[in-house]
Amino acid sequence: MKTIIITTEFIKLQDLLKFANLVESGGMAKECVQGGEVMVNGEICTMRGKKIRPGDVVVFDGQELTVAYAD
Repeated sequence: MKTIIITTEFIKLQDLLKFANLVESGGMAKECVQGGEVMVNGEICTMRGKKIRPGDVVVFDGQELTVAYAD
């Protein structure tokens, strides 16, 4: 599982996919999320603006991500 460090309260799902370099563009992130290819906490999520906070687990294209606050 890869941990992404954030300095804000949350990160939007589509931004997380871009930040983690799992997609090449925001448009690609939008298509993947709305196409049902992304799971958040074990459930398919089609909301690209879903707020991802520490403790949430995102699975996309065989990759598992979580986020954590910067110390």
